Amino acid sequence: MAVAAGSVGAVFDLARQPHPALSAVVASIAWAGVQTARGRYARVALGESRGALPVLHDWFILIAVLAVLSIAAAQNPDPLIALAALLPVLACTLVCRRMTHRHLTSARREAQAVDRVLVVGEAAAVDSALGRLATRTDHPYAVVGTVLVGDGAPADGTRADGRIDPAALDPGRGAGQGGGRLVVESARRHQADLVLVAPGAQFAGDRLRGLCWALHDAGLEVALAPGLVETSVKRLTAASVAGLTVLRVAPPLSRGAQTALKTVADRCGAALGLALLSPLLLLLAVAIRLDSRGPVMYRQQRIGRNRQPFTMWKFRTMVADADRIKSELAERNEHDGLMFKMRRDPRVTRVGRLLRRTSLDELPQLINVLAGEMSLVGPRPPLPEEVAAYDGTELRRLRVKPGMTGLWQVSGRSDLSWDETIQLDLHYVDNWSFSSDLDVMSRTLRAVVDGRGAY
Repeated sequence: MAVAAGSVGAVFDLARQPHPALSAVVASIAWAGVQTARGRYARVALGESRGALPVLHDWFILIAVLAVLSIAAAQNPDPLIALAALLPVLACTLVCRRMTHRHLTSARREAQAVDRVLVVGEAAAVDSALGRLATRTDHPYAVVGTVLVGDGAPADGTRADGRIDPAALDPGRGAGQGGGRLVVESARRHQADLVLVAPGAQFAGDRLRGLCWALHDAGLEVALAPGLVETSVKRLTAASVAGLTVLRVAPPLSRGAQTALKTVADRCGAALGLALLSPLLLLLAVAIRLDSRGPVMYRQQRIGRNRQPFTMWKFRTMVADADRIKSELAERNEHDGLMFKMRRDPRVTRVGRLLRRTSLDELPQLINVLAGEMSLVGPRPPLPEEVAAYDGTELRRLRVKPGMTGLWQVSGRSDLSWDETIQLDLHYVDNWSFSSDLDVMSRTLRAVVDGRGAY
């Protein structure tokens, strides 16, 4: 609010626009109203998103609201001046969101700013839920206890706080007096903020409803883990059919206006990039030739969409016979998967080290994007020998074009494990949208400047 009032008031005053003080007050109140209406101040939303698109969306809504108010009040400030006055609001909000997200993520690694969660379900379902929650530390759930339904035990040997006979949860037998009471007592003993329920074959339908009755009567909030993984909430729609709660999962986008828009953006972006960056590309080519013998460009066969091979272009960052030496360095591979990575690879030249650190060696891939073989955003393009070792899960990442940048680049690049890389790629494939591409591109610049994982 203060930034909105200060920037609008100052710019309007300097530009001699009418009513600068009143405009500043209206702009600050309007911005607070937009943020409140969009739920940005809610506890569950603060610090959760670091993407630029939600902020940009809110900012456009602010412009629309102020435009309507100015027309209603018969005030007509210069549009360009008004836009300039609101730009600091956008910039400041983006910075604040990113700082808040970083602080929240750091706090959660120390088990702060989290919800204390009691997990309830059959052993296999509880084991799956605990495993997923343990793989990351940036989520708000901190497990404080478990209650098992039926026989069995979690594979990791987690000690449960209690065990419930599934029949004890039947509403007709008084779930609140049987199994439900044990769960309520366990939640209160652990001071749980939330009970995460993982249904199973013996724990669904009326039994699940009976437990929810008992927990809600005790004032406890319930969250349901249906077993879906890496599925964006944007693809989910809740419905009630004959009293049965149904989650409809939309298929991944593979055609339509958004895919056409992605194609146009790829081709136009690549053409524009090659035109604007041609002086830089020429300068880098000269530096590579002066630094070491060998060609300027490095061509390598990669596998693209639907397992189609193509020749990928990069600036050469290694000595001329790097591929021959690779076999001699196989035992020094620092990556846990199919990719070969060394933090201090002796094959990398002096200029090549700088190019890799800044990702400038990737710029010739704009040629591949222009040719339709790659996209600006997508999974990492794999080598043929990597694809030959893929299983069915890993092959799914080849359902889309590989990209110059992607979730793997903005999330740590070479510092990621193989499983983390595959998980990010599959999340992209299944949940792609044009807006998600824009978000990745907005985060790529920071990842390149940061340089983390680039070697």
